[in-house]
Amino acid sequence: MYFDPLYMMILVVTLALSGGVSLLVKVRFNAGQKVKISSGLTGADVAKAILMDAGITDVKVLEHQGFLSDHYNPLNKTLNLSREVYHGRSASAAGVAAHEVGHAIQHAQGYFPMWLRSFIVPVANLGSSLGPWLVIIGIMLMGFGKAIGHPVALVGVLLFAATTLFTLVTVPVEFDASSRAKKALARMDVVAQGREYNTVSGVLFAAGLTYVAAAISSILQLLYWAYRAGLIGGRRD
Repeated sequence: MYFDPLYMMILVVTLALSGGVSLLVKVRFNAGQKVKISSGLTGADVAKAILMDAGITDVKVLEHQGFLSDHYNPLNKTLNLSREVYHGRSASAAGVAAHEVGHAIQHAQGYFPMWLRSFIVPVANLGSSLGPWLVIIGIMLMGFGKAIGHPVALVGVLLFAATTLFTLVTVPVEFDASSRAKKALARMDVVAQGREYNTVSGVLFAAGLTYVAAAISSILQLLYWAYRAGLIGGRRD
């Protein structure tokens, strides 16, 4: 089972999918860096302006190391922007900064999918690391009897299902943050209609596809582990 052709096929598909989307994000982001926004604001300026417009005063905007490492941390209410975004005056910088502010707004408004995602995190982390191993151990134990191995494999599948649920919930959270970002940028005239706005939309859409790819990959793996555990397809070997 360690060289299962089916698993290798899933692995190749998921790697190709994630790699293709990652490349698209980099291409879109680099192209967007060449489009300077007419407002002349940096990513940090954009983030602070949208936060102020939303009435959020307890979130700090910080510079963070790492390319495209931008994120909002709800635990300490910090908006962490990569150097390219923090100092950038491009459509890419404005779009990414506004997207992260979108998460801060979600947090402030108690957006349910974001709350659900945060609630799932501990189990999802456990499921991604432990789930597959429990399925493998359960399959091995089935050699001593289905009653022994099947429950172990079932627990493994359920744990991994939490990981899959996390990736599925993340998709609407990310696209909602992008939608909030684009509306704020347009309403506040941070980016001009036409090329600037379209570039922002392209960058954020590509970024959103990374979460779609992650969800698809997780679903395929969940189906595989459920199949190996004998929960679907009638296979229990």
